[in-house]
Amino acid sequence: MEAASLKQPEDETVGTYAFEEVGAGVLCPHDLLWIEDAKALTTVTPLPPWASADRLLRAPVVVRREKVDDPRLVPVGLRGKTRSERFAAYLERDAVARCIRPETMVEHAPAYIEEQRSRLRAFEALAVLAPALDATGLPWGPTGGVGFQLASRLPVVREDSDLDILLRSHAPLSAAQMLGLRMICSSPICRIDIQVDTGNGAFSFSEWANVNAQWANRNGRVLLKTDAGPVLTTDPWRTNNWRDAESMKAA
Repeated sequence: MEAASLKQPEDETVGTYAFEEVGAGVLCPHDLLWIEDAKALTTVTPLPPWASADRLLRAPVVVRREKVDDPRLVPVGLRGKTRSERFAAYLERDAVARCIRPETMVEHAPAYIEEQRSRLRAFEALAVLAPALDATGLPWGPTGGVGFQLASRLPVVREDSDLDILLRSHAPLSAAQMLGLRMICSSPICRIDIQVDTGNGAFSFSEWANVNAQWANRNGRVLLKTDAGPVLTTDPWRTNNWRDAESMKAA
C-alpha cells in the first residue's frame, strides 16, 4: 500500500482552534467541541459515571443532528471508552472553548496517522484512501472513532473499527465522483462508511449508490437524516422534494 500525502507537515494535537474563529452560528453535525465546565451541559438524566469531569476536560463532545428551539443550546453527544458508552446532552453555546471540523483533521495529523496505520486498519484505510478522497474535489474528513481519536489522542479505535467519512456536497454527485466513491467503498482494508452532507441533511453514500443502480430513473428513495428527523426522499439536494418524502417518524 502506498503512503498517503497527508498535506501539511505540522503535527500537533488537533482541536486547538478558538471557537471565535469558527463563529457562533455555524456549528454543524460532527463538529467536535471542547468544554471547560461540565455544568454547561444540560441533560434529561444524570451524567453516567464514565462521563467524569476529568474526561470531559480531555474528550470533545460531538454536535448531534437535532432541531433545538433554544438557540443558546447545541445538541451534543458524549463518547466514552467503549461502544456502549454514549450519552446525549445539550451544551450552552457560550461554553464552547474549542472546535474542530472533520475536514480539518487530516492535514494537522500526518505523523500520528502514519504511527497508527501499522496498528489499526481504520487508520491504514485513512492513509491509503486520502488521495482518492481528495480527488473527488469535495471537502471531506474522518468522523466516528477515527475522527475522535485524531482530535483527542484518546484511544477508542479498535482493530475491527470502521472508517467513517463525512463528505460535503451541496450539489448532486457527478458520474466521476460516484465512480470514485464506489471504488473507495470497495476497499478491502476495512469497512468504509461515507455520509454525504448536502446542507439539508446527510445520507449514506452506499445506500444512494444502490438506489441509483437499481432505479435508473431515480425514482428510488434514500434516507436523509435532517435536524427535524429522518425522511425518505428521491432527491436529497432539493428541499422542495420533501413535500413528497415520507417522514420516518410518522411511519
